[in-house]
Amino acid sequence: MLGIFCAVWVCAQQANNGATAIPKDVKVLDEYSDHKGNIVRIIQYREGLMKVTQTIIIPKTVAVGFAAPVNPDTLNKDSITVMVDKSDYCLQVFYKSRVIRSYRAVFGPRPQENKCMEGDRCTPEGWFKITNKNAKSHYNKFMGLSYPNDSAIARFNRLKAQHIIPATAKIGGSVGIHGIWPGGDNMIELGVGWTDGCVALKNKDIEELYGFVGVGTRVFIRK
Repeated sequence: MLGIFCAVWVCAQQANNGATAIPKDVKVLDEYSDHKGNIVRIIQYREGLMKVTQTIIIPKTVAVGFAAPVNPDTLNKDSITVMVDKSDYCLQVFYKSRVIRSYRAVFGPRPQENKCMEGDRCTPEGWFKITNKNAKSHYNKFMGLSYPNDSAIARFNRLKAQHIIPATAKIGGSVGIHGIWPGGDNMIELGVGWTDGCVALKNKDIEELYGFVGVGTRVFIRK
């Protein structure tokens, strides 16, 4: 089931020269269920000098919050796989092909789009690995992903050759999985797309995930 996303920017200029400002004054303008049973939520907030309105559609059937009884200290990290579903706003942890955790996740302003280049604020799709872990990240904890990998580089070069992206475009990097600022968990719960293309979780969830995974853990991100 696919989520649908629409964002309307009322003011076109950012206050911080391209860096993502922390969203403020978050309001739920409307929330209802559509004919498919999905949750439709209209959010408005300020991001720097921009006033942003997002319409977010999240499948109601997605079981986030699932937690199987496991002891993280006894898990073999080589048997852990992380699956990220952008349509369902969900990150699942698999241990030996069995789901052991399911977390609510959010992305950038256009979660249904694959990353094309630096600055597009889109989350890349495909298979990646965790390349580093930072326990003292600005957003609580950070797990860096192996973007750009060979597949992403080949796609980037193809998009350039087809003149779909500018010849001067850069591929970008520093994509990962991280938490949120203190007191910001409601942004995750509401499904607000605020990141520059990273995958963001609630702080209690990122703390737990950080203990499950290691450098080399495989991560699959799909639309």
